[in-house]
Amino acid sequence: MHRREALRVLGAAGLLPLIGGAGRPARRLERIGLQLYTVRDRMAADVDGTLAAVAEIGYREVEFAGTFGRPPAELRRTLDGLGLSAPSAHVPLEALLPDPAAAADVAAALGNRWLVVAWIPQGRRTLDDYRRFADDFNRIGESLRAAGLRFAYHNHDFELARTSDVVPLELLIERTDPALVDFELDLYWVMKGGGDPLEYFARFPGRFPLIHAKDIGAAGEMVDVGRGLIDWERVISAERTAGIRHWYVEHDNPRPDSLASARASHAHLAHLAAG
Repeated sequence: MHRREALRVLGAAGLLPLIGGAGRPARRLERIGLQLYTVRDRMAADVDGTLAAVAEIGYREVEFAGTFGRPPAELRRTLDGLGLSAPSAHVPLEALLPDPAAAADVAAALGNRWLVVAWIPQGRRTLDDYRRFADDFNRIGESLRAAGLRFAYHNHDFELARTSDVVPLELLIERTDPALVDFELDLYWVMKGGGDPLEYFARFPGRFPLIHAKDIGAAGEMVDVGRGLIDWERVISAERTAGIRHWYVEHDNPRPDSLASARASHAHLAHLAAG
C-alpha cells in the first residue's frame, strides 16, 4: 500500500491525529524499557545472556511476562548486576483473582511496582463482563495497594470494539478508581482497533503510567518503532498529560531476529528523544 492510500485508510479509521506532522521537541527518555515477551525465544534458551544483550543495547528497564523457570530472587541479582530494573510484570488474571496478595512476594523479589493483567479471556467480553471485570480490578487494586503495589490493565484491540455505542476500554477506565487501577496503553493495539492514543491521553489524563511502544505499518501490521506511521515526537510530548512513567518497547512476533528488532526500536527512540 502506498503512503497516500495508507493515510486515506487510516484517516477513515480516525487514526491520523497521531500520524505525520512535526511534534514539539521531545524530552530525553532516560530509561527506555523492553517487554521481555519480545525476546522470549532467546530468554527460553539463555536468560542471563539475553538480559546481558538487552542491557548492552541500552535498555535500562525490563517488563517480565513469566520468570522463565528462574527464582525471582535470582533474577533480581542478575538484573542488579546488569544495571537493569523491572518496574512491572505481566501476570495472568486467574493468578490475581483468588488472592491478589499472593503475588506480592514474587513482585517484591523482582522489584516490581506494578502488576499488569494483559488479557481478558475470549467468551467473557460482553459489556456485563467488562463491568464485572472493572469491579474485580478495583478489588485487586485495593488488595495490591495494601501490599505497596499498583495494579494495571494492558489493552489489545478487542477492547476498542464498540458494542451498543460503548467502547469497552473506556468503560473499564471510567468504572475503575484511579487511586487503585492504572492502565498500560499499547499504542499499536489501540490504533489497530481504530482508536487514537492522543485522544485517550487527553480524555483520561494521568491514567497511563505504562506504555507499550509499537509502530503500525501502512497495511495495519505491527512493525518496529520508527518503521511505521506513528509520529513518536507527538507521543513523547504527551507524556506529562498521560502520566507516563515507563516506556516499554514490544514486538509480539519479531522476525527474523527478536534481538535485532529490540535493537532497532531502541535506536529510534533513543535518537529521537536525544534530539
